Amino acid sequence: MKVLDSVAMKLLPIANKIGQQRHLQAVRNGLISILPLTIVGSFFTILLNLPVPGYADFIAPYISALDVPFRFTVGLMSLYAAFTIGSYLGSSYKLDKTTSGFLSMLATLLMVMPVNLAEGVDTAGNTIAVGRYIPITPLGSQGLFAAIIAALISVEIYRFTKEKKLEIKMPDGVPPVVGESFAALLPTLFVVLLFWIPRHFFNFNLNDLLVIAISPLKAFLTGNNLFGGIITQFFICVFWALGIHGHAVLGPIIRPFWDQAILENAELFQNGTSAFHLPNIFTEQFYQWYAQMGGTGATLALVVLFMFSKSKYLKQLGKLSILPGIFNINEPVIFGAPIVMNPLLAIPFILVPIVNTILVYIVTALNLMPKMMVKPPFSIPAPLGALITSNWNIVALIMVFVCFFVSLAIYYPFFKMFEKIQVEQEKGEFKEVSAE
Repeated sequence: MKVLDSVAMKLLPIANKIGQQRHLQAVRNGLISILPLTIVGSFFTILLNLPVPGYADFIAPYISALDVPFRFTVGLMSLYAAFTIGSYLGSSYKLDKTTSGFLSMLATLLMVMPVNLAEGVDTAGNTIAVGRYIPITPLGSQGLFAAIIAALISVEIYRFTKEKKLEIKMPDGVPPVVGESFAALLPTLFVVLLFWIPRHFFNFNLNDLLVIAISPLKAFLTGNNLFGGIITQFFICVFWALGIHGHAVLGPIIRPFWDQAILENAELFQNGTSAFHLPNIFTEQFYQWYAQMGGTGATLALVVLFMFSKSKYLKQLGKLSILPGIFNINEPVIFGAPIVMNPLLAIPFILVPIVNTILVYIVTALNLMPKMMVKPPFSIPAPLGALITSNWNIVALIMVFVCFFVSLAIYYPFFKMFEKIQVEQEKGEFKEVSAE
């Protein structure tokens, strides 16, 4: 316990600084804000791929129409993320949220090169009018990091002009909305010049540069690198075991990679790539349904053990925690057992997700089960979540139960030692009460 306390005291200030860093908070909150769009868009991918005989033929005439919601939710997620990230960052500086969001969207759009179309036809064979069109591909998952950078830079420009009073002041009595609009004229001009000139005059593509710069880290964290998957799980669980919200600390750093990975898979799958041939194994959904079944640490297995415990307290805690655990919420057991600062339970809490990650990685790498291809809500129970995100693959469903029983086996000896201590404490408390 003293060792854990010492480690926690050293890590807590660092974790707080990371978690409270203004720009990382804006990125985290902005990406979380667009969850409804990505989840709804994913449901339409599921709708197009239901494993029902004759279903594909039935919806064939409506494929183009059914594809639209996905394209305008997931397909434009970088644009939405730019707005929400800009809004949160602007709000943290006490700037106008709407203006901050619009400046961020403007910068993101300026990085997209319009397509000049002289003549063409769409997928339905209809003639497309001559004109300039904005392709949506750069506004999907592949443009996410460029959108994040654009949002952060745009709001910093807005803040700079405010601090240096580089704004057009309107007379007193002018409605605040009008005054704020005129105050945003100069930052808007600066944003336009900064993002328009390099892209459209010098063909400088910020997104291509970022892809090259972050591709090693992306491949390490969310591609097919087993070591990267293990490291991710290890640090998330260690932080939780020390009483620090692991996802809150690491989320701002890793969530953009997670979101880009699953949305890249989703876009490729929607365009016809087999779920077995998608590029990214380690998405957030991979961890949710296998490594972290029931919540961080795969505690659903521990909760089931608690339900049949000889300890009255653990048995009651198991009954109270089972329903939230089924829906991947495990704070009751993390803080109720507790797992925090408890070496007996912290060891399997860290070990189980790593073992599950290795097992499912091997099965996926051997091409025995597909990769994740949609992003449903995290609260879906693991068996159903695994089916949905694997395009209804039966091996993926089987692996959920394999991981559950592996988790039971690893937790069991630690649970029995912890249960013995707990039962002895309860007997001691009972004797004290009886003596009184």
